[in-house]
Amino acid sequence: MADNGTGDEPPIQSWAGHQPASQSVCPRHPDREAYVRCQRCGRPACPECQRPAPVGIQCVDCVREAARTSRQGRTVLGGRSTDGRPAVTYTLIGICVIVFLIQWVSPQITDEFAFRPLQGWVEPWRFVTAMFLHSPRSLVHIGFNMYALYILGSYLEPLLGRARFLALYLVSGIGGQVGVLLLAGSPTVNGLVTGQDGAWVTPVVGASGAIFGLFGALIVLNRHLNRSVAGIYGIVLINAAIGFIVPGIAWQAHLGGFVTGLAGAGLIVLARRRSLPALAWTGLAALLVVVAGIAFAKYLSVPDTIRELTAFSVR
Repeated sequence: MADNGTGDEPPIQSWAGHQPASQSVCPRHPDREAYVRCQRCGRPACPECQRPAPVGIQCVDCVREAARTSRQGRTVLGGRSTDGRPAVTYTLIGICVIVFLIQWVSPQITDEFAFRPLQGWVEPWRFVTAMFLHSPRSLVHIGFNMYALYILGSYLEPLLGRARFLALYLVSGIGGQVGVLLLAGSPTVNGLVTGQDGAWVTPVVGASGAIFGLFGALIVLNRHLNRSVAGIYGIVLINAAIGFIVPGIAWQAHLGGFVTGLAGAGLIVLARRRSLPALAWTGLAALLVVVAGIAFAKYLSVPDTIRELTAFSVR
């Protein structure tokens, strides 16, 4: 009978101290050739020792280790373990769908909560609310984003833990709006009147900034766990190219979210390597402060007349 990863057979001894004669020999069954390697530890695994994983396969020893870590109440990256259901992901999708229906019925909601660089100075909540809005007449926009969120969240949320996944998602979404702000240029009153500085008044909506942050986090975390990332690069490049090919897509938000997600995941990995779970929260909080500070510095670089005009128009 095949071992299902929960039997009494003892795990193999340290890979470093028990090197088989052939690198393609299964360490648990030395008489068998193994042509597939575990995505977590890199050891060869014969068909009997393979267990399916979200990306590739894992060996039975790594499955046991993950189960043991889960029983101790922590994920493999040090976060609080879950029951495997991406509850936060489902909640985020539900919120976006409900908001989309509200936008459909009341289109003015989009204008009131979308992010515009010109309004972010006096209405900073738009940095957050915009990530829950979508183009009110485009099922493709929300459909594509929610599908991507479902795929990424189903993998990353159990890996990170619910709280850290949500924090990374929100910080990445804010980072996406900051990317739009930074790349909007330096406005002038004349440019706003003539439309030359249209990027400062163009509304931006969508969860894609946060989703690109999850893409960035996926790359960092999979590399840390020695899991395959080759296919992820292709998906990111294709989605990035769409932002330049299809009109009306804010590629600036994609870039800002992606960079923020890379940084956030890097801080989580650092906390894991130092065995200090609390450091991940400190790092994410510091990242949020840095992102907010960058936005604040950008607004301070804008002429006073622009900020005064913005405050007056909001009143």
